[in-house]
Amino acid sequence: MLDKSLYQTPEGYGSMGEDPIEIEIDNPDDVMIGIGGMEIDLKPEPETADDFDANLAEYLDPSYLQSLGEELVEDFSKDINDRKDWMQTYVDGLKLLGLKYEDRTEPWQGACGVFHPLLTESVVRFQSEGITETFPAAGPVKTQILGKDTPEKEEAAARVREDMNHQLTDVMYEYRPEHEKMLWNLPIAGSAFKKVYYDPSKGRQMAVFIPAEDIVVPYGASNLETSPRVAHVMRKTENEILQLQDAGFYMDVELGEPTHELDDIERQKAEETGMSAIEDDRFRILEMHVDLDLPGYEHKNKKKKPTGIALPYVVTVEKGTRKILAVRRNWYEGDKLHMKRQHFVHYQYIPGFGFYGYGLIHLIGGYAKSATMLIRQLVDAGTLSNLPGGLKARGLRIKGDDTPIAPGEWRDVDVPSGSIRDNILPLPYKEPSQVLYTLFDRIVQEGRQFASSGDMNVSDMSAQAPVGTTLAILERTLKVMGAVQARMHFTMKQEFKLLKVIIADFTPEEYSYEPEEGSRKAKKSDYDSVDVIPVSDPNAATMAQKIVQYQAALQLAQTAPQLYNLPLLHRQMIEVLGIKNANKLIPVEDDLVPCDPITENQNLLIMKPVKAFMEQNHEAHIQTHMAAIQNPKIMQLMQMNPQAQAIQAAAMAHINEHIAFEYRRQIEEEMGHILPTEDQNKAVPPELADQIASMVAQASEKLMQRDTQEAKQQQAQQQMQDPVVQMQMQELQLKGQELQLKQQKQQIDAAEKADRIRVEESRIEAQKQIAAMQVAATAAANKDKAQRQQETEGMRIGAEIAKHKAQMSSQNAQRAAQSKQPSKFPKKETE
Repeated sequence: MLDKSLYQTPEGYGSMGEDPIEIEIDNPDDVMIGIGGMEIDLKPEPETADDFDANLAEYLDPSYLQSLGEELVEDFSKDINDRKDWMQTYVDGLKLLGLKYEDRTEPWQGACGVFHPLLTESVVRFQSEGITETFPAAGPVKTQILGKDTPEKEEAAARVREDMNHQLTDVMYEYRPEHEKMLWNLPIAGSAFKKVYYDPSKGRQMAVFIPAEDIVVPYGASNLETSPRVAHVMRKTENEILQLQDAGFYMDVELGEPTHELDDIERQKAEETGMSAIEDDRFRILEMHVDLDLPGYEHKNKKKKPTGIALPYVVTVEKGTRKILAVRRNWYEGDKLHMKRQHFVHYQYIPGFGFYGYGLIHLIGGYAKSATMLIRQLVDAGTLSNLPGGLKARGLRIKGDDTPIAPGEWRDVDVPSGSIRDNILPLPYKEPSQVLYTLFDRIVQEGRQFASSGDMNVSDMSAQAPVGTTLAILERTLKVMGAVQARMHFTMKQEFKLLKVIIADFTPEEYSYEPEEGSRKAKKSDYDSVDVIPVSDPNAATMAQKIVQYQAALQLAQTAPQLYNLPLLHRQMIEVLGIKNANKLIPVEDDLVPCDPITENQNLLIMKPVKAFMEQNHEAHIQTHMAAIQNPKIMQLMQMNPQAQAIQAAAMAHINEHIAFEYRRQIEEEMGHILPTEDQNKAVPPELADQIASMVAQASEKLMQRDTQEAKQQQAQQQMQDPVVQMQMQELQLKGQELQLKQQKQQIDAAEKADRIRVEESRIEAQKQIAAMQVAATAAANKDKAQRQQETEGMRIGAEIAKHKAQMSSQNAQRAAQSKQPSKFPKKETE
């Protein structure tokens, strides 16, 4: 009984009167409390996981969890049985590595048990080349800017590159050893895996190696992304299980004792490393990445109705007891498509027909087995030839016959009868066969060539061979290895993307150190604007191939050096050679900062690179550089320098840079606008580019006219100040006066000549008129004379005609008279 309440009386309670509190139980599962007109429903709601990353096993029905665990373990056992032949091939191939010497008792005790290192040699070569290519001393990561390249993004890319390499080389101390394990197992099995995740116990990201036998997928799966089920086999001690249960990562269930089971691959690996693995006292945990339709967490459509679509989950099961330890969602929070998150990356040596790739065990395992058999036969044949056995007579006794005879040692022999030769019959053992050795050498060469682990015979190549020929031979020899390196480069890129997401999500807002560029508080935004890729080159598998490529580029640069950035080309080759501080040995233009013209002259004289910048006073720089070039003392000293021509060429090239910048500045002044930069020109629309070109053309014409006038004025001023030019100008003036006088005299002479010509023309014109009048008078007189002559001639002709007519009349009259007289002769017919 409480005399005083713990809390104040609620407002309005007094107005309720004295009605008692009624408790009504309609259903044992429901409890209803009525206070006046108010009802309180105390019906218990089912437990749900409010946290997206919660362990759903805590909220699922135990009977459902038991059946689900049994079902998943059965599926896992079926997947293991489906890949039994693959595991047997893997186990047999591990024996060919020869990491452990084999004590043989057949065909006799102590027979040769050596393994030919063909397989191991190829694996060691691949691991050595892979680690130097993918994990250099400076770090395995470089960055790539997403979208438009800006100075801010370049600084962000530099910070991300520095931070990622810091994480992988310093913070994630296990990354390089795990990566080297992957490079050892990849060529052997053909497949290797990396698991990328966030470890809350360490408070950072992890990337651990997983051997191929610990990733189990169902038959027919082609890749991790589309496989309906992916099982990761983990081995954890009882203490590790308890720690994860205490942290809430695993559900607190009793697992009992571990099953102490070992598969064939584990036993063979332990045997190759010199360990006797009888049983394993660790729990075998199966982390199953599966698609499930969990009751109470079904996929629902827009109408909030279950669709029956299975969603991706990660279910952790203990294989021995088949008890589920955890069930977690395997998609990103807020993803409406429920896309499966990827935690694994799959490295493949040679992709094959199925999920697992082909390794050297599958490719040259037969060669390694044959080479091992042949080398054992050769060694055994040599042993039998050097220490032969045979038959001896029963009564023959040799003192100390249990030990071999040492060099220079003589022993007593008891011969039953006859000579020693008659009592001993050595067996006819032959020397090691030359044919067998030739066959052995051929098999080894074929195996090395197929595995791309053979050394190229440099003696067969001419020292004068062009670099292109050498590059072609290298490319042909390293074609297979180059393809493997390209696949590994692609997979590492996927791994770095997973690491980048985790680092961006879980790391602090600022860097733990002071970056070289930018602020410490720009970490998350930096990772959003850049991408991370491996430093390895997928186009060159080895350093030798890269060096030959750069040598080819240097040869091309010698033919046209003006087309190449030679400092950058040499610097890249220095970096390929692995020499440290390449930026200090060969600085390039991108590393330079603006400086005064005297410092630029000093750098030019000692043949250091120089660069002009837009913001500099280019007229002052040009004047300073030209003054240094024209300085007589400097010119005299430079005559003794063998690099004088190169220095002068570099100086003129640098002056041209300033001239170009000054010309751009003047054009911009004429236009009244700032021209877009080289990077901005990429985003300028064609229409705007045409407008800019028209404006630039007009500004160029104005600038040319202005510069032409200034040049003429300057030239005139310089000429006026020169005494020699002044004397020449006076001479020119005198010559000009003489020429003027001559011109005036010529003008006077020309005027006089013109007057004479006009007078002569007038006289000629008058003569022409007189002559015309004379011609006209003569013509008239001749005409009158002709008329008179015509009249006289007409009169004469008339008289003659009249006279002729008179004569004819007279003759006619006489004929008529004669015709009237009678004729004395007969009449004659006439024509």
